[in-house]
Amino acid sequence: MLAGKNILLIISGGIAAYKSLQLVRLLSKEGAKVVPVMTKSAEQFVTPLSVSALAGESVRTNLFDLEDEAEMGHIELTRAADLVVVAPATAGLMAKMAGGLADDLASTLLLASNKRIMLAPAMNVAMWENPATVRNLKLLREDGRIIVGPDEGEMACGEYGPGRMAEPEVILEAIRSEFADGPMRGKRVLITSGPTHEPIDPVRYIANRSSGLQGTEIAREFVKMGAEVVFVTGPADAERPKGAEVVEVETALEMEAAVNTAGEFDVAVFAAAVADWRVDTVSSGKIKKEAGRPLPKLSFVENPDILKTVSRRQKGRPTLVIGFAAETDDVIENATAKRIRKGCDWILANDVSGDRPVMGGPDNQVVLISENAAETWPWMTKRQVAHALAAKVSEVLE
Repeated sequence: MLAGKNILLIISGGIAAYKSLQLVRLLSKEGAKVVPVMTKSAEQFVTPLSVSALAGESVRTNLFDLEDEAEMGHIELTRAADLVVVAPATAGLMAKMAGGLADDLASTLLLASNKRIMLAPAMNVAMWENPATVRNLKLLREDGRIIVGPDEGEMACGEYGPGRMAEPEVILEAIRSEFADGPMRGKRVLITSGPTHEPIDPVRYIANRSSGLQGTEIAREFVKMGAEVVFVTGPADAERPKGAEVVEVETALEMEAAVNTAGEFDVAVFAAAVADWRVDTVSSGKIKKEAGRPLPKLSFVENPDILKTVSRRQKGRPTLVIGFAAETDDVIENATAKRIRKGCDWILANDVSGDRPVMGGPDNQVVLISENAAETWPWMTKRQVAHALAAKVSEVLE
C-alpha cells in the first residue's frame, strides 16, 4: 500500500524521538520513501546519522543550508511529499503550527505544506493537559490535521498519564489508512464507545456492562474504508482500534468535552453507553461502612445528552448522526421514540434483556430505525454488525 509513497517525516525534540527510528524502519520496509527532517533539539535525542542510515536519505536540519536549498528547497520538499508526518510532535512545535509561526526548517515546512499533515503528540502529562495545549490541539484539528495518540502510561520523567507518543506500529497503521482507497476516503467519522464511570468516592463509581467491543469494531470498519476516525472511548475492555485517533475519557462530562473539541465530522456514531446520571457531590474520602451508621444517601443529577446536543446542532452538524438504544422491552417503540426525541437520523436498537448476552458479549442483534423504516437484522458478530453499518453509511454518503 505504501510502495512508492513519499513520506516527509519531521522529528522534533523529545525523548520519544527514539521511536522515530523504528517508524522509519517500518515505513521503509513497506516500500515508502522517507525524507527526514530534524529540529535542532531532536539531535539531542537521536543522531542524524542514525536516521539517515535507516531512511537511506540525507537528513535536513537547517533552513538556510545553501546546498540543500540548491538541490531541493523547503517548498519542493513539501510538494514532493504524499504525506507529512510529525513524530514526535512536541508541545512547542504544535504551538508554532497553531499560531502559524515559521522560525526554523520544520515549522517553515509545516506552514508551507499543501499536503495532509499527521501529528503524533508526545509530551509530559501536565503539558498535554495544559489549557494552552488543549486550545492548540483544537485549532489543529479544525485545520484538518490528523492526530494519532497520545497513549496513556508511565513517562520518562516518572509521571503517569496521557502524553506518551503512540507506538510506531500504530502510527504506521494510521499512515496506511491515509492511502486506503476505500469508499469513505476523505470523510471524517466520530465514534463514541464503551461505558462511562461516574465516581461516588475515590474507590467506587457508577458504570454499566458495556465492553466497548461494538464501538471498536465500527471504528475498525471505517478505518478500513479509508475514513479519518476519531474514537472517543470510556474505560472499556475492548482493544482500541488501530489507525484511529483515540481519545480516552472516564466520565460523561469528559466525553462531552472531547466530542465538542474534536472538530466537524461527516458521520457521528454514538455507540457509547453513557451513564444517564452522576452523583451530585463526589466524596473526597472513601464512604465508610460503620455499625449503627445510617446507609449513605446519594443525590443524582442528569448527565449531558451528547447525542441530542450533536443531533440538534445548528452549525457543523454531521450529515449522518447515529445513536444506539439498549432496551429491555418494547424495543422498536421505545427506540423509535428515542430517535425522534434526540433528533438523530438513525438508531440501532437492541434487546439486552435476553439470555444471550449483548453487553459484554461477542454478538449483537439490532434493529436499524430511520425516519421511514425499522429494519431488523439477524444475530451476527459485532464485527459483522459493524461491517453492515459502515456499508450502509457509505451508500448514503455516495
